[in-house]
Amino acid sequence: MQFRQQALAKLQSPEELDLPVRFARPQGWLVLSVTVVAMAAASAWAVTGSVTSTVSAPAILTHGQGSYLLQSPVAGQVTAVLAKQGERLPADSPVLKVRTPKGETVVRTLDAGRVSALAATVGQIIQTGANVAAVEKVARTTDALYATVYVPAENAASVPDDAAVDLTVQSVPTQEYGVLRGHVKSVDRSAQSPQQIAAFLGDNQLGEQFTKKGRPVAVTVRLDKSSATKSGYKWSSADGPPFKLNSMTLASGSIRLADQRPVDWLLP
Repeated sequence: MQFRQQALAKLQSPEELDLPVRFARPQGWLVLSVTVVAMAAASAWAVTGSVTSTVSAPAILTHGQGSYLLQSPVAGQVTAVLAKQGERLPADSPVLKVRTPKGETVVRTLDAGRVSALAATVGQIIQTGANVAAVEKVARTTDALYATVYVPAENAASVPDDAAVDLTVQSVPTQEYGVLRGHVKSVDRSAQSPQQIAAFLGDNQLGEQFTKKGRPVAVTVRLDKSSATKSGYKWSSADGPPFKLNSMTLASGSIRLADQRPVDWLLP
């Protein structure tokens, strides 16, 4: 109590009345000003800014029209394989011969395309309906490549039209040549089964591989073209790889989703 009375007495003494009252130090005003500016900037960004997010998913390069599994219409023994893997054939071209009790039958392509896989060998016994080849539907060597990205179904609604896509191609060293550029061409909003994917790609194993984490949605990506690269497509590096890309090459796609407003996260 005695100390309090002494402090009051000192403040009321005449020699202290002429001194100015200091409300805050200059350092305090500086801190307060910085805090106010930071809060104002954060508030403005919360109202007008946006947050960019991406979704990554497995992908594959194709000519966009898909493939089909060529099946044998008869049971018997394969006596000759007339097509080569990678060969482009017109519709109704002979692929292999099968000897049956009624004579020899020629298995032919249904549509024009490239033989991406052969599952039959000479001497093999096959049954009716057996898969003997996978044929990618492509008529000309100049047909453009597309990428199909199998996105989780829960992210499909967030994929905007013409969204930017970066593709890490399995056969291309990323550190040296970068990623392949593209934009979303279309989004199939229905989730696909392993059978649907296998029918489109002409490969049962890929159908199982792309559905390990559930039924995905197929996003078709248009690859950005460039006359300055050997592949004919745009890369994050200046030149890209010194070779052309092949269809049925596996990749990984990173799709930029629709921008989200941060104010949606801040408000209850």
